[in-house]
Amino acid sequence: GTGRTASTEQAQAVHAFVRKRVTEWYDLNTSNAVRIQYGGSVKPGNVAGLMSQADIDGALVGGASLTAESFGTLVVNGSS
Repeated sequence: GTGRTASTEQAQAVHAFVRKRVTEWYDLNTSNAVRIQYGGSVKPGNVAGLMSQADIDGALVGGASLTAESFGTLVVNGSS
C-alpha cells in the first residue's frame, strides 16, 4: 500500500533466499515446485522486470488491476 517497489535485484535476492530456505527445510524438488509471488507494488512499468527474475513466479497485484487498461498491460508485460 505504500506505492514503493523493491528493485528487481532486491526482489530477486529475497525470493532466492526464500527458495534456498525451502530447499534446506524440504528438498530441491519441493523448492522447485513452490511458486513464490512478489507482493510489492506491481505496476505496468515494472512487471516485466520483476517477472523476468529467476525466483519470482508471479505477482499479487493491487491497485494496478483496477482499470482494464492497466490490468491488460500488466498481463501482457508480465507474461513475456
